[in-house]
Amino acid sequence: MVTIEKLGIILSPTERAFESTGVLNPGVYQEGNTVHFLYRAVQKGNRSTIGYARTEGPIKIVERTEKPIITQDFDYEKQGVEDARIVKIEDTYYITYTAYDGINAMGALATSKDLIHFEKHGIITPKVNYQEYETHVNFCNASKLNPKYHEYYNLFAQIGLETDETRLLRDKDVVLFPRKIKGQFVLLHRIWPGIQIVKFDNWNKLSLSFWENYLQNLTDHIILDPKDAYEMSYIGAGGPPIETPYGWLLIYHGVHETTRGKIYHAKAALLHLEKPEMEISRLPYPLFSPTKQWEIEGEVNDIVFPTGHALFENDLYIYYGAADKHIAVAKMNINELLLELRQQP
Repeated sequence: MVTIEKLGIILSPTERAFESTGVLNPGVYQEGNTVHFLYRAVQKGNRSTIGYARTEGPIKIVERTEKPIITQDFDYEKQGVEDARIVKIEDTYYITYTAYDGINAMGALATSKDLIHFEKHGIITPKVNYQEYETHVNFCNASKLNPKYHEYYNLFAQIGLETDETRLLRDKDVVLFPRKIKGQFVLLHRIWPGIQIVKFDNWNKLSLSFWENYLQNLTDHIILDPKDAYEMSYIGAGGPPIETPYGWLLIYHGVHETTRGKIYHAKAALLHLEKPEMEISRLPYPLFSPTKQWEIEGEVNDIVFPTGHALFENDLYIYYGAADKHIAVAKMNINELLLELRQQP
């Protein structure tokens, strides 16, 4: 078992209107001793924007803006700009986030050169409704496809919404690898209930026809599906994968249903360095789970939701949303974690 030290809450809601209800799920980028946080800030009415904070070292907050730095500018995100993840490739910061319009939650992209000015590029995940999605995935190898990939369509069919053209495929937890692999961008996303991978040369490739072909071959792109009891409901990528000599270390979340509701756990897996679509191993148990009061009780109970990390020597700091209300941090030795992963079948 990996030794985990929970260091507690580092950011919480304030009296400022834009972050009075929740501060959670930060996108994290480390530059030397500085850690940048692009966190989800929730105001009354469950409307989200992105706030900014900065640390010196892993946990000492030295700056926090009084206003959000990314706001709701377009109809596709009018209810929320949520759960940013961030990488820097060459001289550009890429911020992937969930755009929520009140009905649809989809992956979107913004870029920046300085983390002050941001250019939005719109929705980057498939713009298909559930009837179109169901038609496409019916081309897949049914024996390989988890039946849960049909569950949303079946649910909407029961209540007569499967033909609703405005109800688009929910696609969240969009995370870029921190460098190109063989000259291509590589991206993880979550079409419920698993984690899929996308490789592309440039962002213009992510057209409707690209996604239609992708969905028709969805089983070729699934890299992790729910496996053990702690992730049996669904899973989703956390922060950007971490490059190590043994593979890409992916911290993700797993969800399972209990008699008291859903419980979110932090999980860990190892992916092949040059072929990240290949799973090397994953922990069959949670890296950590909700055990503290501030993880068990909040806006939504029983949630640890990892979305970013920083590495100080061999200490890996995982930053996560706690019960949809606070941002907390857990610390572990990265070599101990990698050894544990390498010992898995």
